[in-house]
Amino acid sequence: MVIKTIATNRKAFHNFHIGDTFEAGLVLTGSEIKSIRAGRVSLGDAYVRPERGELWLVNAHVARYEASSYMGHEPTRPRKLLMQRKEIDSITSRVAEKGLTLVATRVYLKGNIAKVEIALARGKKLYDKREAISRREVDRELARALKKR
Repeated sequence: MVIKTIATNRKAFHNFHIGDTFEAGLVLTGSEIKSIRAGRVSLGDAYVRPERGELWLVNAHVARYEASSYMGHEPTRPRKLLMQRKEIDSITSRVAEKGLTLVATRVYLKGNIAKVEIALARGKKLYDKREAISRREVDRELARALKKR
């Protein structure tokens, strides 16, 4: 099965320590799936909120589809996620007891179906972010030095 990544949430990898990841389906309208296939998705501020035994994707921006006329969709509306009941229950219990949060890390097409990858995450402290940036810079300098040799 062909998997085509549409959008990734690079901000999430900077702001959080990413733990377990899960795959979830999305409940979409016709104009939303067309916009996603065109690659007009942003996950910058997207997170997942458990509510009454369901998971909802909040603040994911799916741009309006140009050819949908007046029947378009609201770009940042909450979208329901589709998962098995056991998975939803285990995820919500882990979020409630351990102080974790759920973030959307990427949106992709698996065949013709839009999926979202969600991850259990713990927020990074400011010094963790600085450490990651300095480590990345050191790795770049090493790569440059090795390339010159």
